[in-house]
Amino acid sequence: MDYVTLNNGVRMPKLGYGVYQVTPEECERCVSDALSVGYRSIDTAQAYFNEEGVGRAVKKSGIARGELFLTTKVWISNAGERRAEASIDASLKKLGTDYIDLLLIHQPFGDYYGTYRAMEKAYRAGKVRAIGVSNFYPDRLIDLCNFVEVKPAVNQVETHVFCQQKAAREVMKRHGVQIESWGPFAEGKNGLFTNPVLTEIAAAHERSVAQTALRFLLQSDVVVIPKSVKKERMAQNFDVFSFELTQDEMVRISALDSGSSLFFSHYDPDTVEWFMTFSKE
Repeated sequence: MDYVTLNNGVRMPKLGYGVYQVTPEECERCVSDALSVGYRSIDTAQAYFNEEGVGRAVKKSGIARGELFLTTKVWISNAGERRAEASIDASLKKLGTDYIDLLLIHQPFGDYYGTYRAMEKAYRAGKVRAIGVSNFYPDRLIDLCNFVEVKPAVNQVETHVFCQQKAAREVMKRHGVQIESWGPFAEGKNGLFTNPVLTEIAAAHERSVAQTALRFLLQSDVVVIPKSVKKERMAQNFDVFSFELTQDEMVRISALDSGSSLFFSHYDPDTVEWFMTFSKE
């Protein structure tokens, strides 16, 4: 396993297992399978409604807590200092742990400054080892970085071969924020798994397109959290440290970047209106 060192000295695995869209009923089994494969970083969120499943799987695994890296995220409905503080304690209870390794603001909506103050408080109290954000575009990330006491350690954003976040990564680098990918396979959109460039490069290494897509991100210093509910796919996604893409291959994959999201834009009024519905929960 390769690691990145965050801006506060905490070491984070470059590869983890994500449980977005894993049902609460399936989550315990899936996380147990992931841990048995070798994953030690697990990414969940309050809005996934499966923190309890993660906690049960971790407890049953018998793996020492210090060997694990658990991430969760504060949802929009818990925005604001008071609500966020209560939700952090609730997440700790659901996960069955005394501390969270990485705590993120899930979306930059609602009173996210109040949320961040609650996270800073939890960080100082030892309830959290590192704090950061998710889905923060450069403008909001720059603003936040300039007005908080504890700089965000991570920004988890849509990142895959078709949306490589090149400009945003330069901003994150300037502010010492580690980029982390959600959707490293773009959920199969844009024909990722049949893309001729990826297919050709994968064949040259006797690897899958999924492994090739992950390897590209890892060599680009992006933390990845691929998700699968199938143990054999989990194992395949985990086996990405025993080969390396050439510089020419990296350039060819880099050229696949469209610079645009395949999912949503925070600059779209209708999208923002939709997110605002969650703030009223």
